[in-house]
Formats: sequence, structure tokens, C-alpha cells
Amino acid sequence: MSLLIECPHCHATNRLEAARLAELPNCGGCHQPLLSGAPLVATADNLPSILKYSKLPVVIDFWAPWCGPCQSFGPTFAAAAESMAGKVLFVKVDTEAQPALGQQHRVRSIPTLAVFEGGVELERVSGALSAGQFKAWLMQFL
Repeated sequence: MSLLIECPHCHATNRLEAARLAELPNCGGCHQPLLSGAPLVATADNLPSILKYSKLPVVIDFWAPWCGPCQSFGPTFAAAAESMAGKVLFVKVDTEAQPALGQQHRVRSIPTLAVFEGGVELERVSGALSAGQFKAWLMQFL
């Protein structure tokens, strides 16, 4: 199965075989790392493969554009994605654009953060966290 992943550096769309997620691939256009520096945007088409093939823990931010706490937490999530690149794979799911994913993962409030390893959900927390709280929560999974 192949995924479409937008490069966080040049914003080119890259087609990537899901099994190559473990290789930490580079962009075909700018040759910068695809999986570092910015969260991946997940859809119903690519999230199952991301969860299945990632060798790193996957942290998902279930959010919506109209949600104030989601908007205030967004920069914290992005900063963590940049500082922890290569240790954790950060993914964002817009529950308004992808309502089936929110339902599938039983998201009842937003923002909801969930961490997965080997495709299995380990833990979740609801509500916007401070940078310190978010880092402390993440460190238990590394």
C-alpha cells in the first residue's frame, strides 16, 4: 500500500510505500527528511498504514479547526514534532475533515491525544496540555 505524504520542507507530495516508513525516507524533490520537523496529516487512506508500519511510537492529535483549545495546542504539538523528530512520529487528524477516523478511534472530545505502538493504542488524554505536561506525558512512551 502506498501513502501520499506532503514534505514539511518544500510541500511536494510524495508517494511512499507504507513499508518504507521505517526507513525514515527523504523527499523526492528537495531530498530533506519526510518524517521530521512537522506532523503528518492523516486521512482514512493513510492512517491505518502509518499505525501498522511505523517503527516509532505514533502520537495522534485529534483536533478540529473551529476548536479554540485545539488551536492553542497546535504550536505545542508542532514544536514537539520538531524537537523529537526521529524518536516519535507525530500525526494530526482533523476530525471535521475525517469524521470517520474520529468515530473509529472513539474520540468524544477534542483535542484528544493518543499514543500508539505497533498499531495498538497505549494511552490517550483529552484536553490541551502545556508544553511541559505534553513532554512529560510523551516521555513515558520512549
